[in-house]
Amino acid sequence: MQGGRRDSRYGQLIRRGFTEPAAAEGLLATPGLEEVRADTGLLDAFAATADPDLALRGLVRLVESQEDPQRLVDTLLASKPLRDRLLGVLGVSEALGDHLAGHPDDWQALVTFEAADLHPGVEEFEAAVGAAGDPDELRHRYRRTLLSVAARDVCGTSDLARTAAELADLATATLRAALAVARAESPQDAAACRLAVIGMGKCGGRELNYVSDVDVIFVAEPVEGTEESAALQAAGRLAARLMRICSDTTAEGTIWPVDANLRPEGRNGPLVRTLYSHLAYLNRWAKTWEFQALLKARPVAGDPALGEAYVEAVAPMVWQVAERENFVPDVQQMRRRVVAAIPAAQVERELKLGPGGLRDVEFAVQLLQLVHGRSDATLRSPTTLAALDALAVGGYVGRRDAAELESAYRFLRTMEHRIQLHKMRRTHLMPEAEEDQRRLGRSLGYRSEPVTELHKAWRRHAAAVRRLHEKLFYRPLLDAVAQLEVGEARLSPRAARQRLEALGYADPAGALRHLEALASGVSRKSAIQRTLLPVLLGWFADSSDPDAGLLGFRKVSDALGNTPWYLRLLRDEGAAAENLARVLSAGRFAPDLLLRAPEAVALLGDEHGLLPRSREALTQEVLAAVGRAEDAESAVAAARGVRRRELFRTAAGDLIGAYGTEELPAEEPSQAVDRIGTALTDINSATVAGALRAAVRSQWGDELPTRFAVIGMGRFGGQELNYGSDADVLFVHEAREGVSEEEANKAAFAVATELRRLLQLPTTDPPLVIDADLRPEGKSGPLVRSLDSYATYYRRWASAWESQALLRAAPVAGDADLGRRFTRLIDPLRYPADGLSDESLREIRRLKARMEAERMPRGADSTTHAKMGRGGLADVEWTVQLFQLRHGASVPELRTTRTRTALAAAREAGLIGEEDAAVLDEAWLLATRMRNAVMLVRGRAGDTFPSEARELGAVGRYLGYESAGPGPRAAEAGGSGEMLDDYRRVTRRARSVAERLFYEG
Repeated sequence: MQGGRRDSRYGQLIRRGFTEPAAAEGLLATPGLEEVRADTGLLDAFAATADPDLALRGLVRLVESQEDPQRLVDTLLASKPLRDRLLGVLGVSEALGDHLAGHPDDWQALVTFEAADLHPGVEEFEAAVGAAGDPDELRHRYRRTLLSVAARDVCGTSDLARTAAELADLATATLRAALAVARAESPQDAAACRLAVIGMGKCGGRELNYVSDVDVIFVAEPVEGTEESAALQAAGRLAARLMRICSDTTAEGTIWPVDANLRPEGRNGPLVRTLYSHLAYLNRWAKTWEFQALLKARPVAGDPALGEAYVEAVAPMVWQVAERENFVPDVQQMRRRVVAAIPAAQVERELKLGPGGLRDVEFAVQLLQLVHGRSDATLRSPTTLAALDALAVGGYVGRRDAAELESAYRFLRTMEHRIQLHKMRRTHLMPEAEEDQRRLGRSLGYRSEPVTELHKAWRRHAAAVRRLHEKLFYRPLLDAVAQLEVGEARLSPRAARQRLEALGYADPAGALRHLEALASGVSRKSAIQRTLLPVLLGWFADSSDPDAGLLGFRKVSDALGNTPWYLRLLRDEGAAAENLARVLSAGRFAPDLLLRAPEAVALLGDEHGLLPRSREALTQEVLAAVGRAEDAESAVAAARGVRRRELFRTAAGDLIGAYGTEELPAEEPSQAVDRIGTALTDINSATVAGALRAAVRSQWGDELPTRFAVIGMGRFGGQELNYGSDADVLFVHEAREGVSEEEANKAAFAVATELRRLLQLPTTDPPLVIDADLRPEGKSGPLVRSLDSYATYYRRWASAWESQALLRAAPVAGDADLGRRFTRLIDPLRYPADGLSDESLREIRRLKARMEAERMPRGADSTTHAKMGRGGLADVEWTVQLFQLRHGASVPELRTTRTRTALAAAREAGLIGEEDAAVLDEAWLLATRMRNAVMLVRGRAGDTFPSEARELGAVGRYLGYESAGPGPRAAEAGGSGEMLDDYRRVTRRARSVAERLFYEG
């Protein structure tokens, strides 16, 4: 029977949300709580809390701390408001329960329940904390006052916005009280200056968290008769004391840290400045993020007139910041840095900084405020929710979008508040323990399955934030050119141009025309493009040339828009749309290829579509296409078509690998360089093979009277081609049985000449220039030689430079067996058994010095020329080739045509130190990537950094300098300057190593 009654009591406790009924039963038996145990209404009050077990433990501790426990129990039984408030706080916050246990009388702060208590402001809070005579008393009064704020919050008598405002007002009152204490401690300093405290961040915006740094800026002026330096010293001491009063931890705990790092020059700058000094810094040195932060500036303590003067003076600067050339890229870069700084293990738990978190809402709202607040003063609220409402009223954000974003923001901020309340610690991570998640879910009203319901709601709101963060800045632009659904934002053409200009579009009027062409109308094509464009515009704006991206998208859509699979691909395959946006806005090379064959866009939606194809597969396809052609010209056009598609595949994969996307993280540069060099070599080898087959078929049918092979030289043979590289080759032949040498020579010359003619036919495709100048005797020698002729020449006449050039010789097309025999023929020449003679060494050194003097373009900057400049490709390659000539016979691993492979072999063999090898490798990779970047960006080859700002910014983005953004002054942006400095530093070190090894080693 007794067991049955116990089970019945346990059941009642479980139904009320207790997870440990036995422990709860024991606690309810504590002396003094007999009436609580018997009161059904009081037990129901526990059921309404976030954690009934925690609330009961807190109540027991509080009762045990009382001198008169019965008074507390009687008041609880008699007052439902106190019951709800006290148990609500105890059930959500272990830290506030600790405070109540340590301050037994503070529960009485929750008894009052009058109209004024429901809507306190700074004056009421000042009355509560301002009478503190010392720092410890202030800390106690602050925490006691915080009890009431938390009680109103958890009981629902104060919503999120009101709670955040109360916390900010309490912080304001506390700063004022702390300053009063500091002044009282040092009346001489107080008399020497006027000091104003400017609230920043969430404090300034009246949207503070329970536990947060309180960001401030200090402004001071001397009083009459005091020197400025003395006044600033006095103000500095007062400011520092105020910060310590709030930040120090004592037996009474701490209030919160006061953070002044938003001041000019951050922690490296003076703590206090005059108004003039602040303005001078802002006018001359301030970065975009500093003006964005000042959007929330508000006087909170100290001299009110000085505080207002500061805010009035900086406001015009804040609302002009969107006119800066790199405004949006600066803001976006700051957001990217915040996300990148999140530890990987915490990304999935981040409520604030992660994708779909609070910072996404705040950044998007602030971005819109700063762009449109220039001409619309109604948008200038420092409070996120108020600003979002104003953006909706003004038509800058659709009302439904604004409502959805507000709902998500309120949910996420409330989650953050509840998490912080538990231990009164600054955090915005979802707790990992299930019991903590259960308490959090119940505090938000989820009772049946708290953890499951909590995660479901969190995922829904985070997804909404991510979608709307991308949408709300770009979607309203379409309203300027197309009729959208009822409820969408209605931007005027002027506001749309203003927004596009801020996004980095150099021609906003032209951009609007493109949008009109894409989004107007009622066709299915227009409807899908209206869905795609908001996200695409965001990706374009994140590039160095948004105009080019949008124009390219219009051209591709004009070419393919009526093709059923095209828009379906972009709509349904998330990676395809982002990949297309990245490719179209990254430069000229890839878009030009795509616009000549728009169907290649299908490669962007295939998981494996951007991976290079093997040389064998490419050659097979090209030869099959050539075989179907009616004549040689048609055949080479078919081969070029395959080459065009494969160049696009390689370039698109390179760009997406360099920038990275959500689905494809950025690729390791060294791997990318090797992959691209191999891919371009294979593409050109297959193209040459196709042109060779076409040349043979045009005169001799399927078989030439002589065997014929094409030997790749230079970068072609080394599998290190750049996008703009020529194809250096040698032509070798060997007469077939029964064919005279004269006939074979004549046929070989004819086919080589025809091959070159076919590949030089006018075309809009990137040219494939066949250069045979590395043949024996150069331009003066025969275009084609037989294998025996090569053997005779090399035996009698070969010079050191020819041995060096042959280090990179490798068969690329034609008769494979003949190619292998040519390789065996030249191996003794390029890997001499006795190493390199002193005479040959001197010749090579003289040749390099002469080349540097004669082949550097006039006016070129030797510190940034990728090929011939200081520490560039020539320095590294000639140094590595010297090792190959000297030691290739004895070190088999050096017998490779690839520079980096040979360098690694030299390092493994102990011929070069680890550090020296790393320096040369880094310089070679950087110079190679720069050349690739220039071709991708400009559409034509180059060995130097572009001088045009947008192009320089795009090269910087490719090389990983994301802050090198768009705009006429991009070259002045930190990313471009840093890129050039890094390039010079890396190549300067490589030059030092190369000179030591090449000339002295």
